[in-house]
Amino acid sequence: MGFSLGIVGLPNSGKSTIFNALSMASAEVANYPFCTIDPNRAVVPVPDKRLHDISRILDKSDPIPTRIEFLDIAGLVKGASKGEGLGNKFLAHVRSVDAILHVVRCFEEKDVPHIYGDVEPIRDIEIINTELILADMEVLQNNIEKLRKKKIGGDREAGKRLDTIEKAFEVLNSGRFLKDIEFDDEARKILAEYGLITQKPVLYCANVGENESALQHLDRLRKHLGNRGEGLISVNGKLEGEIEELGLDEEERKEYIKEMGLETSGLEKLIKKSYEILELITYYTSATKLQAWTIKRGTKAKEAAGKIHTDFERGFVKAEVYNYSDLVEMGSEHAIKERGKLRYEGKDYVIQDGDIVRYLFH
Repeated sequence: MGFSLGIVGLPNSGKSTIFNALSMASAEVANYPFCTIDPNRAVVPVPDKRLHDISRILDKSDPIPTRIEFLDIAGLVKGASKGEGLGNKFLAHVRSVDAILHVVRCFEEKDVPHIYGDVEPIRDIEIINTELILADMEVLQNNIEKLRKKKIGGDREAGKRLDTIEKAFEVLNSGRFLKDIEFDDEARKILAEYGLITQKPVLYCANVGENESALQHLDRLRKHLGNRGEGLISVNGKLEGEIEELGLDEEERKEYIKEMGLETSGLEKLIKKSYEILELITYYTSATKLQAWTIKRGTKAKEAAGKIHTDFERGFVKAEVYNYSDLVEMGSEHAIKERGKLRYEGKDYVIQDGDIVRYLFH
């Protein structure tokens, strides 16, 4: 698995339409609130030209791409923390994802009424963000009471944990996300154990239409989020869904997207931005099967090996490494070796984007 995204947003924001367009799945879509009760899941291969190039040059059939998992949950409404709509208990489904994809309605359509009457993206964002904050506060509050009892009983470790959680609670109580606050490494590890949604990176997805009002909404949203340094992409969910329904192959889809005046598909936009906000890279292993892997930028060789199999990390000896760019330039692995571009690296080598690696272990 590469990485996972939990999709949140108001009812009728087009969450499930976006989910279907990005994942080529068939989640139930309707123009009434609370259509999605159970979470929809889809695992999608990440399009990767480099993987196909490596496969061709190394003559490796059936390359295995890295993947992205989408999890589409029910729409949140104002007051969900108090039981409005479907409540907020289903948020537990996204506590284990790597990042949040927040779908924001920027399209006007009479047949799909907005749950609050008019399209107002900034208001809608604040409603969802408030509910996410309140959900995390509920998780922390439940643990604060337990830790206070342990601290009174003389548990020093509980005391340290309590200090961290109380600080996080105050941050949330002030209306801020935990991801926007600097915590030391120990505090971050403690908070990570609770799967707090506001600690995760957020990518906003403006679901736009084709009329001028969508562009105005998008412009206002971009200015609003730009002041806060948030990631934003725009996707025409309805159009992307229609393209997927045509059943085109990869090349035909690319050509059709260009004809429609789009630079790239919504999925490609999403992946590119996700890699940025999550600080991810892709590298490849080719000992037997050719496979792409997604890891955090800065990951060292031994740790990267462990993400494939724990035996690789325990018995790590060294890594045989060369890069995609050199392979494409030189045309073969033999030429890579001849020109001294193949290296043997130790456990502290930092894996680079596009590296092609064979792990040697005992």
